[in-house]
Amino acid sequence: MSLANSAFLPEKPETLEPTQPDTAAGPISAMVRDMLVALGEDPRREGLVKTPSRVEKSMRFLTSGYQTDLEEVVNGAVFESDYRDVVLVRDIDIFSLCEHHLLPFYGKAHIAYLPEGKVLGLSKLPRIAEMFARRLQLQENLTQQIADAVQSLLNPRGVAVSLECSHMCMAMRGVQKVGSTTVTRALLGAFSEDSKLRRELSMLEGAGQGGRLWGA
Repeated sequence: MSLANSAFLPEKPETLEPTQPDTAAGPISAMVRDMLVALGEDPRREGLVKTPSRVEKSMRFLTSGYQTDLEEVVNGAVFESDYRDVVLVRDIDIFSLCEHHLLPFYGKAHIAYLPEGKVLGLSKLPRIAEMFARRLQLQENLTQQIADAVQSLLNPRGVAVSLECSHMCMAMRGVQKVGSTTVTRALLGAFSEDSKLRRELSMLEGAGQGGRLWGA
């Protein structure tokens, strides 16, 4: 018996015609089913039957930042304060999707600002970062968007944001360099103008990952 007729070889999935979008299942589910067919898979088999709806639910969650705005996230948590030294929240977990390949990138965000009469509820800084991360993103844009948001809310003397992330589009495909990280930063106001402030910020980071990210 030839190998071509061997019973040990898996059967090729039946060729299926791409389906029209199923409005009941949602437009993303219909497209995922068509993609599975185009890849040579059978979306009717047990392991894939619910995959289209799972992917739609996942993508809705991972891009939920499009349905959220800054005012909703902050919810009025801006307070008058005489405090004028650095406020720093570091090692904020970041998970986002690269807009070029829809593959994840993830890492840590560090957000600092110099107050000028107003401070922000501490939990709001991670929430702002998450709002922008839950969109299709470039790390460079994400860094700047977080900094601009803090600036618009508080008009502080300075804002500094740094991200250090690993990108699956570099690890799983392309150059396939596992373990590499990408560092981006956005400096506004006094942090941009005063190297002494940046050095002080690095000292504050100290044992944290971000201590080497701000520069002189």
